[in-house]
Amino acid sequence: MQTLLAKLQPLVPNVSFAEGTSFFWSPKQKLITYRVAKIPNDRDVWALLHETAHASLNHTQYNSDFELLMLEVAAWEKACEIGTELGLPIDEEHIQNCLDTYRDWVHQRSTCPSCSSTSFQKDPHSYHCHNCQTVWQVSASRFCRPYRLRDTSSKAKALPAPTFM
Repeated sequence: MQTLLAKLQPLVPNVSFAEGTSFFWSPKQKLITYRVAKIPNDRDVWALLHETAHASLNHTQYNSDFELLMLEVAAWEKACEIGTELGLPIDEEHIQNCLDTYRDWVHQRSTCPSCSSTSFQKDPHSYHCHNCQTVWQVSASRFCRPYRLRDTSSKAKALPAPTFM
């Protein structure tokens, strides 16, 4: 892992790397945390390439679930470029499996708890169903189970249907 870190550091010179319990990019701290396995494996290398890609793309925030998914896609594309340059190709099936976790998460959060329609995200913490007008809240965390709490306030019921131009 140290050899790979030495190759990655020049790609993100203003970013620090630190050993930890998981792979994570912290834009606030400008820190990539990585896990050292007892037995080195490709998945750990790919994860480190992926987090380095987030840093090199300057991914700092997102405003919607779909935007987060697009950031993940971009990071995997950049990780593939970095991996190719370093002679460390990333398995496409692994990438799609990782992206599937985000796709599934977005789908669960965007499914209306009343009528099961796939719906619109109206802000970072809530969705609005175009079919039955239900509004529900979702957690800000992308690491937790996608709970959907219906908003039963009169304000939520009074929302007009979205209009299209």
